[in-house]
Amino acid sequence: MIIGSLFSLNTLVILGMVVAAVLALVFDKLLSAAIAMGICGALAALEFVLLQAPDVAISEAAVGAVLSTALFVIAIKKTTKKEDEEK
Repeated sequence: MIIGSLFSLNTLVILGMVVAAVLALVFDKLLSAAIAMGICGALAALEFVLLQAPDVAISEAAVGAVLSTALFVIAIKKTTKKEDEEK
């Protein structure tokens, strides 16, 4: 019974979140780290769906996965252009 609950879908999603968060810390490129954090947010939204909290899942998907990732990507793209011009 312990092995069955160990590999439940909730556990796999949480492990995926941990892996995505660690990858975001390890990646050298900012764009890769931002995408890894977006994946972590998407997995968090999936976890909220599994926990039967669809309203929180929609909010997390919109803000955590999409909006914050888009803002990070836009900020990274705009700042790298300025850094390239200064060199």
